[in-house]
Amino acid sequence: MSRDRYVDFLRAWAIGLVVLGHWLITALVREPGGEIRAPELLATVPWTQWLTLEFQIMPLFFLAGGHAAGGSWVQARAAGGTAAGWVRARALRLLLPAAVYSGLVLSAVGICSAVGVDPNTLELVGWAMAMQFWFLPVYLLLSTLTPPLHAAHRRWGLLVPMAMGAVALVVDTLVVTVHTPYVGLLDYVLVWGVAYQLGFCWRDGLLTEGRPLPAALAAGGALAFAALITLGPFPISLILVTGQTPSNTDPPSAAILAWAVAQVGLCLLAAPAVRRLLDRERVWRAVRPVGGAGMTLYLWHMLPVLIVAAAFYLTGLAPEPALGSAAWWGLRLPWLLVLGVVLTGVVRALRPLERGLSLLHERTRPDPGFSRFSRSYRSWLPWLGLAASVTALTRFAPDGRFPVLPALGLLLGTALLTARRRTTADRDTGEPKEALREAA
Repeated sequence: MSRDRYVDFLRAWAIGLVVLGHWLITALVREPGGEIRAPELLATVPWTQWLTLEFQIMPLFFLAGGHAAGGSWVQARAAGGTAAGWVRARALRLLLPAAVYSGLVLSAVGICSAVGVDPNTLELVGWAMAMQFWFLPVYLLLSTLTPPLHAAHRRWGLLVPMAMGAVALVVDTLVVTVHTPYVGLLDYVLVWGVAYQLGFCWRDGLLTEGRPLPAALAAGGALAFAALITLGPFPISLILVTGQTPSNTDPPSAAILAWAVAQVGLCLLAAPAVRRLLDRERVWRAVRPVGGAGMTLYLWHMLPVLIVAAAFYLTGLAPEPALGSAAWWGLRLPWLLVLGVVLTGVVRALRPLERGLSLLHERTRPDPGFSRFSRSYRSWLPWLGLAASVTALTRFAPDGRFPVLPALGLLLGTALLTARRRTTADRDTGEPKEALREAA
């Protein structure tokens, strides 16, 4: 009852748009030799890049994540929890399903490669099943940084996202003008971190209590975005387009920072009306299952594309009008409906796995009620596990070959995060390992 339904709605809305957007722009073509390729719609039909303004919804993920993480960390601190225990618990929520998903995908790629499946086909499979993984290392890094970021928020409030945005602009200037190598990686944390930090501010009322900030954020961000794409060097597309330089997402640019600020403002302006809708139990019952299956939907939503490709494109049953033609767009509706039906079946089939992962998370996550025993837990293990996991996820992109090192890195990282160590109190009392639990 204490959950903010609007925050859960934002997660569900964002996941729904991610799934719909990926499905909408995915085009499949069967070559004369029978192989399947996926032409890039945004590059082939340039006007479709305007659609990314509707579907680039990742700022809402980070805004909602910051709101939820801020509340969770405050509760954990009040219960005497430690940063290591809290970060470990938050990371496992992402890594357990991600590790299982990647393990199954990599096993399938390895088996197919061993039996001689065409490498080009495996590259298409790897692209479809790993395209969403960029989000996980960025979110894990921000989760890891939550304790110091929230401490900065408590001291300086809105000055923190303002400072992060200013540094992000300096970094982006270096990327665009002098092409400084690697410095752009900082903007993955800085740009998305602005939305994450604004989530703290939102939760504590700094954006809404007697302040006209939502309208200012929406208008200011939208105007800045318009100026950057018309007068500046940035493209309209808010999703990576091959050959487009500079890109708005690789690394995140000043334009996508402006769009994130505008999106946060619009989200806050819409909050009162949407909350009134969510107070209706019928509406809430429709929203809640999407949030509950959010990680499953996010990870597995491209599997239906592969299933449909095998069933209709490899067999030659699917009609193939010219990409971007009126007939092609007309077929998008049945395409989306078929994928929706398949995804529903996939989600239902994965329910036992979801329940198993939930039980595993409950058994391995720290417990705020036993934080006095947590000091003896080797606190460097979560940090080492996170480092291994983040590094592995940044390189997780099966391209027709089995990515041995990323697979081992993710396995090692997840194992370190799930590892438990019995304390002296456990050995003396014979109590179960729940006594080691830290702040969740």
